[in-house]
Amino acid sequence: MNKLISSLLISLGFLFTTLPAFSGTVIIESWRNDDADAWNNKIIPAFNEKYPDIEVVFQATIPAQYSASISAKLEGGNAGDLITLIPFDASLKLYNRGWLASLNDLGGLDNYPQVAKDAWSTDDQSNIFGVPMASVSHGFMYNKEIFDDLGLSIPKTESEFFAVLEKIKSDGNYIPLAIGTADTWAISTMGFQNIGPNYWEGEKGRKGILTGDEKFTDSHYVELFETLGKWSEYMADGYQAQTYPDSQNLFTLGMAAIYPTGSWEIFTFSQNADFEFSAFAPPVRDGQANCFIDDHTDIGIGLNSAAKNPEEAKAFLEWLTGAEFAEIFANEVPGFFPLHTHSIAVNDPVANEFISWKDTCDTTIRNSYHIVGRGEPNLESVLWEVVSGVVNGTMTPEDAGAKAEASLANWYPPHQ
Repeated sequence: MNKLISSLLISLGFLFTTLPAFSGTVIIESWRNDDADAWNNKIIPAFNEKYPDIEVVFQATIPAQYSASISAKLEGGNAGDLITLIPFDASLKLYNRGWLASLNDLGGLDNYPQVAKDAWSTDDQSNIFGVPMASVSHGFMYNKEIFDDLGLSIPKTESEFFAVLEKIKSDGNYIPLAIGTADTWAISTMGFQNIGPNYWEGEKGRKGILTGDEKFTDSHYVELFETLGKWSEYMADGYQAQTYPDSQNLFTLGMAAIYPTGSWEIFTFSQNADFEFSAFAPPVRDGQANCFIDDHTDIGIGLNSAAKNPEEAKAFLEWLTGAEFAEIFANEVPGFFPLHTHSIAVNDPVANEFISWKDTCDTTIRNSYHIVGRGEPNLESVLWEVVSGVVNGTMTPEDAGAKAEASLANWYPPHQ
């Protein structure tokens, strides 16, 4: 018996000496001040159930000041241990300056598809410096009361979509589409990047633009611009002066039936709309078998290369790659979805509708950000200009494609 007890004590002693002993404070830098309650009341307490000796502090900066503030902090050596990251080049610059550590050896990264990791990786994918945390999805929100009143069904194809718009227009009591062109970024983001993946077939087309195998002058891009041009027939009078907040208000006040948008609006409308609303996925082109949705990488998190408590910070990052964090975040911040492959339960019905599309549709990201958004003229800004021009009737679809293509040919070798 004594030998057995001694053996057990030796085994326990070995166990306790080999398990990492984490303690200390981990500070998370972020611009997401709206999420502070979720972090402080749900996420951090859940993490502390597993790591009770690690104190985690969520430290938010005013969004408009975040980029300048975090660069200054990193350069001055007084930034927190973990840095919340926007996608692509802004974060890549931080890594290239040596301010973010490589996370290649972090456990849990295999849970993410490569398209999610691309937003916080070097161009050659040899180093990842940010854990993908959340995405936002494009789609259409609709007023369920208006749809019920007019006996409308959810459109699955573009023909059905325009038939629904025509019925709303013919009724005369509601604006079919709540979108304007005064804020050119809005019509491009909620129009072109919303329905576009069904035209360029998601990742196939996005990568085709990267490699130069596809051009903005290709027929499917011209057809996409043509489709967007038809939207103007169903927008409000004076839509050329209609701003993004105007569009939000038209939908919130029950004046418009359909709002081209994204999942990030769920919270806003949940708080302000006094009617039941839901969402539908971008309708596929007539005769198209597969559907594609833009599930755009939006929030990541990286490790300060000069972190005061790097091992504790890595422990948090590894926990963040799991299903527990994903489910908490998706439910506490509706409309911002986990980027990994875990199956989770989402309680908000509209958020659940958005996330359900991933089960049936292939996902991609906006095609103007990764690598091709670096040059001058900036591709994203050019798309804002040409999409609004087509919708306003001041530019032909062919000219829109040609101008977008010329912007890349000006600096990007695969398009020269």
